[in-house]
Amino acid sequence: MSAVILNRRQWLLGLGAVPVCGWAGAGAPPKKDRVDIAMDRGAGFIQKMQEVNGAFNDPKARESARNGYAMTALGLLSLASIGHQPSDPGKIGASMGRALDFILRNDPRRGELEYFGSDGSRMYGHGITTLCLTEMMGMAVSKRQEARIRSVAQKAVTLIMRSQRVRKSNPKYRGGWRYTPDAHDSDLSISVWQLMALRSAKNAGLEVGKEAIEEAVRYLKRSYFSPRDGRGMPVNMRSGCGYLPGQPPEFATAAAGLLSLQVCGEYESPEVKGSAAWLSRKEVSTRLQWFYYGMYYYAQGMQKREPAVAGKAKQVTEDVLLKLQRADGSWDGHDGMERGAGRIYCTALAMLSLSVKYHYLPIYQH
Repeated sequence: MSAVILNRRQWLLGLGAVPVCGWAGAGAPPKKDRVDIAMDRGAGFIQKMQEVNGAFNDPKARESARNGYAMTALGLLSLASIGHQPSDPGKIGASMGRALDFILRNDPRRGELEYFGSDGSRMYGHGITTLCLTEMMGMAVSKRQEARIRSVAQKAVTLIMRSQRVRKSNPKYRGGWRYTPDAHDSDLSISVWQLMALRSAKNAGLEVGKEAIEEAVRYLKRSYFSPRDGRGMPVNMRSGCGYLPGQPPEFATAAAGLLSLQVCGEYESPEVKGSAAWLSRKEVSTRLQWFYYGMYYYAQGMQKREPAVAGKAKQVTEDVLLKLQRADGSWDGHDGMERGAGRIYCTALAMLSLSVKYHYLPIYQH
């Protein structure tokens, strides 16, 4: 297991990183900027939304987004993205420990392979929660909790790989995932969560078949909207991934494809270069469908590009998101779908978008 996972805070401080949650260096702590302040407020909101059972819950969200694994996992990831850990002393560390216990609890609905989508969040929730657990490795409160994280996460990863191997109704869907573990088709929005979880699990030392990631990368490349030349290379170098293979890109799908391919090492592939070029010309505003979902992938994906592109995207992300934060520290949806998903969903994704300046989570360090 890497040093990043075994002793994340010490490793980061060695690089000069400053945890938002507190200064561990010598001398006076550096002054917090507008992002640091917003993140502290967001963390406070997430913490206040915790139920007695440990779940992060927004009672105003639609039923399928309440008291579930996915929202608790997103809340945990958002807190970890600014330097908090379950093993930290204090209220937020204790809150994260309880949230982890909620996710790790024995739930007969999940079955032998720990299907987190059993709470109604389907494979979306399964991928998100699996990613959360694999990112939490090395942060547990105790050795017992760490062992439980590893055991549950490995079973959840096994389910992802098993689901990918289900025979698809059309070859274009091969390598992807959809709503249920036995689905015979695939879409991009669900597939990217599973792929991110697999890549994170591999980074953490869990058993992940190389072919599973390779098949998923091929699926994403088939989702890139462009004619192909005789060598199979895309002709359109300003495009992006669509929701389904053969569909044109939307902001959220192009951004999701960009980050996911890069996390798998595809930094210089034509699909990645074309996606970054397409996104660089896209006007970013709350009018975009699945705005927070897209912002998360846009912010994290574009920061891996050349400095000028990364810097511009970071500025856009901060300018757009910071003015949307509410007085209670939360972010809220701007269309029916994201408003229905609730404030934990929107707040967590906004925080994960703004966290590009910190690089705490291992999945974004590759």
